[in-house]
Amino acid sequence: MKRTLTALLLIGSLAFAQADGAKLYAQCAGCHQANGQGLPGAFPPLAGHVADILAKQGGREYLIKALLWGLQGPIEVKGMKYNGAMPAFNGLKDEEIAALLNHIATAWGDDKKVQGFKPFTAAEVKALRDKKLTPQQVLEERKKLGLK
Repeated sequence: MKRTLTALLLIGSLAFAQADGAKLYAQCAGCHQANGQGLPGAFPPLAGHVADILAKQGGREYLIKALLWGLQGPIEVKGMKYNGAMPAFNGLKDEEIAALLNHIATAWGDDKKVQGFKPFTAAEVKALRDKKLTPQQVLEERKKLGLK
């Protein structure tokens, strides 16, 4: 009985320790909106566009970099032009960034549009965290993917 109780407490504490991407997305929803559609001309949509990014070689890394270091400069998403600045979220822990990216990739079905999608991991985030970039350098990374 004592072992069972200990195991249940351990499992429960692990569940609490996992970051909740949907809750973390509240920080993004002010711009990208709760439904991921953004605000035309002001803030780009994530819904539908994340699949376009994930389909590119290097797209996963780019998304991590965009969250870690922000993004600034002119971009085009689904024919609409945007020229703003997204703040860096490098104050979040690696597992929180992974959870946030997993929410963004799955909330609107973008993961289903990408063959072989695998959830983001804290280890992927950690591997890129030391490569500090400016938001303008992240924009250059976007261009290397062939995204406007």
